[in-house]
Amino acid sequence: MIPTGPTTWSYEGYDPARERLREALCTLGNGVFATRGALPECTADEVHYPGTYAAGCYDRLTSHIAGRTVENEDMVNLPDWLALRLRPHDHRGAAGWLHPDRSRVLAHRGTLRLERGVFERFTRYEDARGRRVTVRQVRLVHMAEPQLAVLRSEFTPENWSGELDVESAIHGTVRNAGVPRYGDLSGAHLVDVHPGCAGPRVLTLRCRTRTSDLRIALAARTTSPDPVRAQVLHQHTACAGQLLHLPATAGRTITVDKTVALYTSRTPAISDPLWAAVDAVGRAPGFDELLASHLTAWNQLWRRAELDVPGEAGRILRLHLFHVLQTLSPHTADLDVGVPARGLHGEAYRGHVFWDELFVLPYLDLHFPEVSRALLTYRHRRLGAACRAARDAGHRGALYPWQSGSDGREETQRLHLNPRSGRWLPDHTHLQQHVGSAIAHNIWRYAQTTGDTEFLHTRGAETLLQIARFWADRAEYDDDLRRYRIRGVVGPDEYHDAYPDADRPGVDDNAYTNVTAAWVLARALDLLAMLPEPRRAELAERIGFDDGEAEVWRDVAHRLYVPFRSGVIDQFEGYADLAELDWDAYRKRYDDIRRLDRILEAEGDSVNRYQASKQADVLMLGHLFAPRELASLLGQLGYPLDDAGWRCTVDHYLRRTSHGSTLSGLVHGWVLARARRSEAWTFVREALSGDIADVQGGTTGEGIHLGAMAGTLDLVQRGLTGLRTGDDALWLDPAPLPELTDSGYGFTIRYRGHWGVRLRLSHGRLRLTVPVSDREPIRVELPDRAVTVRPGESCELLLAAAPETDGLGPPG
Repeated sequence: MIPTGPTTWSYEGYDPARERLREALCTLGNGVFATRGALPECTADEVHYPGTYAAGCYDRLTSHIAGRTVENEDMVNLPDWLALRLRPHDHRGAAGWLHPDRSRVLAHRGTLRLERGVFERFTRYEDARGRRVTVRQVRLVHMAEPQLAVLRSEFTPENWSGELDVESAIHGTVRNAGVPRYGDLSGAHLVDVHPGCAGPRVLTLRCRTRTSDLRIALAARTTSPDPVRAQVLHQHTACAGQLLHLPATAGRTITVDKTVALYTSRTPAISDPLWAAVDAVGRAPGFDELLASHLTAWNQLWRRAELDVPGEAGRILRLHLFHVLQTLSPHTADLDVGVPARGLHGEAYRGHVFWDELFVLPYLDLHFPEVSRALLTYRHRRLGAACRAARDAGHRGALYPWQSGSDGREETQRLHLNPRSGRWLPDHTHLQQHVGSAIAHNIWRYAQTTGDTEFLHTRGAETLLQIARFWADRAEYDDDLRRYRIRGVVGPDEYHDAYPDADRPGVDDNAYTNVTAAWVLARALDLLAMLPEPRRAELAERIGFDDGEAEVWRDVAHRLYVPFRSGVIDQFEGYADLAELDWDAYRKRYDDIRRLDRILEAEGDSVNRYQASKQADVLMLGHLFAPRELASLLGQLGYPLDDAGWRCTVDHYLRRTSHGSTLSGLVHGWVLARARRSEAWTFVREALSGDIADVQGGTTGEGIHLGAMAGTLDLVQRGLTGLRTGDDALWLDPAPLPELTDSGYGFTIRYRGHWGVRLRLSHGRLRLTVPVSDREPIRVELPDRAVTVRPGESCELLLAAAPETDGLGPPG
């Protein structure tokens, strides 16, 4: 796809090899459900993959793999509502349905209009008898009425007259089969599929999921303002269909509208999904009225998320924002859902929730805080499961799963397939216990940004304190080091899941894990100090907390071990003792070595033997913490780190990272924007193009990378501005990146009840405008001064010239 305007993306020509990528990038959704951008006349095969996914709809199946029985929970592919096909009628019954792989395609174009939230399709077909038909379609998944979707089709016979057959259907025969490497896993989630009808124009289909017993119902109304000679409702096994015979005249356009309602037993405020779907589709207005209310809803979203970045980068950022808003819209605030790593755009990672909220919530906090609160509440609702997981592991507190789904249990697979070798291998990534620190960090940052002390003192405190308790109990005191250690974990790198030839999984003292654990413990102590005494007493009674435990936390927070070697932060204890990889040789041999772990395993080797990282690990610290905050945090632990030490650390890992994750370029670009600006753009550009260029080698067709998309938005919002919140102020410390900032850029935020606060940076100046309201003035802190801006006022500030290398600066 290429940008064809500030808010328009298009592709030209039919290309089967790129169809699944286009389907993912042209997905439409509203936070409640989303539908991939497949062509309505196509069913799932090697080229096409229609898919509809509802937020939070999971099901669990067992499979038999490599001699073992494994259990997997998946985000379920729901019945295909989009299905609609056509053909010139042939009384002899020989005419086939028009299809891009079986008919002649004379022209084909798809256009995604971001500002309108619609996908348009144009195709010219020619059948075996030379009859040509032009197909124009526009579809939307309604942003104002989140259970509705609409497809308008316009068919124009070019060189013939007669009759056009149009079949509209709801297919319940679908299964989860969108990721080839999951092909050996069970995927038939839908059972008890019952097609039906509700009157002469409405198709229905109801079913349920096999294990989770979620009830799903769809109703579809297919109409045409043009004369219909006949229509036939038909039902087959797991499919409801409606066949329309429409008189066709050369050059005259025939219009067909399909309006669909989708409900599940998770939908709030209904008694029965089928009744609700039939009622909604019966009451839904026509296409024009639905389009108008849909556009109003999108206009409101764009105003709340205003982003003004010029050039190609701006066009990509708006595409990223579009997909974030389709996955996590204001409707999400009413749901019990987390952040699916691959959006609602496909089945990769089985729709699970990882740590991607660490990259998503910072953006939402400043635009849609009600959505952030709901996503944090998803974690709080599963606090009991996390506490049970900690107890099962022999610890106190809360151990959150690396992969989460419906109920908070650990969903990480125990086996994974290496497509290069064809072997199923043990998977130890459930040892990424640092996910708990990400949740705690999100809670604290949300409260600092929004001032929502009610959440912080209640659900936030319960969650954060139990995560801190886990880290304090997980840490083991080492008499020789006279420090605490955390053993047997996997860090963000993910490559290193054990020491070479070790008989147990995990590595010891992952620097990122230990430093973030120390941060969590310190913030937990801060939280205890600020809690109102009655609330602190309630928590003490509820979780059995006392002052003696707080002293243990304080001791661990100041004495966790962080490995260093020659002034460089070691990724984990013993990392520097691993062998060096011949990077040049592997790049020459394989060209793309992003998934170095798979390459080495296929060779009979293991990445555990080498100083090689999949993605940012130690450098994640530079993404998570402002430079001075990181220096202060390490100083708290007794490890001074100056600018030279941090630059050496950055250099060390730059040379040893394969960037096998879309998050890697983002984090490296963020860190280098302050540590070595001249090299930052290379990584920022990769982060921007990660999905549109499908840089991970075919994975975007299985679902977009939501964390990386939201992370690029946050790079502009916080990374380059140095924007952070705390102490009841907005703190700004810009780090200009010439490729993005020389022409000036701006955005709006929502801060402490102020809607539409506008920031614009241009040519060394910062302009901040606060709309009129009854809120308190905003205090803005810059490195060299502070200003206060009242509602209804604007302020323009001259910024000090930023050095090429900002480094860490003094602790503060």
